[in-house]
Amino acid sequence: MDRKILLGLLFFFSILKLAAQEKKSNFAIGFNYGFGSEFNNRNYTFTNNFYKAQLYYQVKKTSYFEFEILVQPEVNFGTHQLLNFYFVQPSEPDYLEKRERFTKLKDVHEYVLNLGFLVRKPIGGSCSFYVLGSVGPMINDTETERMSEGFAFADVFAVGFSVKVESFQFDVRPSIRHVSNAGFNDKNSGYNTRNIEFGVSYGL
Repeated sequence: MDRKILLGLLFFFSILKLAAQEKKSNFAIGFNYGFGSEFNNRNYTFTNNFYKAQLYYQVKKTSYFEFEILVQPEVNFGTHQLLNFYFVQPSEPDYLEKRERFTKLKDVHEYVLNLGFLVRKPIGGSCSFYVLGSVGPMINDTETERMSEGFAFADVFAVGFSVKVESFQFDVRPSIRHVSNAGFNDKNSGYNTRNIEFGVSYGL
């Protein structure tokens, strides 16, 4: 009798273990690298490259679409230069000094926490297309003629293509990015850039 109970318990725990292995988490973690530059503009140049950690959470899955929330801490390394010094108007205090300072090439670092929503369309068993919109607060460490130093926001609209290989998913993601401070600081012209990202994520 004891042997039958022991065998029954072993069988029961084996089934539980298999069921746990079959169950899939709604979370995935990943890492993206991207780069880009401003749209053709006669007033300034802005080039950037950035690194993003990615945390995905699948909210819902239907027969045709998957819906995900995405959290993206990001560090962005940019270079900026004013081309058209007339952008700094004579009405500004110390405008000559600002023209000289802003027309020099300078480094701009941005620290961002993007919060996004993603709609994915699976294609076959391993590929998918998606659209992604995100917005998040950021800290900008360098004053330019277009942006005050300090608090701002980053808005991103992206499309992407993914290929899944077992628990890994590989991404290519073109995007458009706008950065401004929503009027919280004096200078708020912001930057507009076109970017492309490459990433990999792992389903938990």
